[in-house]
Amino acid sequence: MKYSFFYSIRFFVFLSASVYLILGNVSIAADSPGNNASENSPGQDGFFEIVFSGGVTGFLIVMLLLVLSITLVALIIEHLFSLRGHNLLPPGLAEDVQKRLLAGDVSGATAACKAKPSFLGFVLQAGIAETDGGWNAVEKAMEDAAAEQSAKLFRKIDYLSVIANIAPMVGLLGTVFGMIFAFQEVANTEGSARAADLATGIYQALVTTVGGLLVAIPALAAFAIFRNQIDRLVADGSHLAQQVFLPLKRRRSQRKQGSANAPNSPPPN
Repeated sequence: MKYSFFYSIRFFVFLSASVYLILGNVSIAADSPGNNASENSPGQDGFFEIVFSGGVTGFLIVMLLLVLSITLVALIIEHLFSLRGHNLLPPGLAEDVQKRLLAGDVSGATAACKAKPSFLGFVLQAGIAETDGGWNAVEKAMEDAAAEQSAKLFRKIDYLSVIANIAPMVGLLGTVFGMIFAFQEVANTEGSARAADLATGIYQALVTTVGGLLVAIPALAAFAIFRNQIDRLVADGSHLAQQVFLPLKRRRSQRKQGSANAPNSPPPN
């Protein structure tokens, strides 16, 4: 199960890189002197020529999309290393804390959690702090701690959702500017502008929309993958934390049951 997450990310990175490489190859092929299609169609520009042919406004929009794409890649790389089961659920921590609690070493169990700061360590530390209050207090403390830590993890990946929502808007903004410039050409020429002139401005403007979608689609896919990963790890961590305290709960229940079943001491003479 945990390997499918990394395979999905690798496929997503490979797909994104392939799209950019294909677009770059199309641009190079279109501009190569030996390309007959390019020679026969002198008005046909390559991909990158179209991108940077929108003037200052188009250039700024493309640069903003480039910044968003770089930020997206940086966030994905950071999440790949930080949102791993090994980091959120350190192996051996649950067993170590359970042994210390059964031995009555509460301070040692707390120190073990602090030595491995993580989602599981924070939840266990919250439960250990309420061991004197009974199982209900321990369970409530762990639930609150798990909710707090999961909220922090979800806020961490919210930037991917923000990029997925902003990138299409930025691309649409470029398209709107392109349409404005196209109709401005019609106004300046008093309606004598050729259809080819309008079409050139429009398809140059639509390139920004394509750029926005190329950023938004991977961002949305990455957000969904990391969200599912966090849901799975939070569920596993919460279940593992409860399993740590189950032997302690059973021991206390047996002690209470033994005290209740013990015969009453005879009255003094």
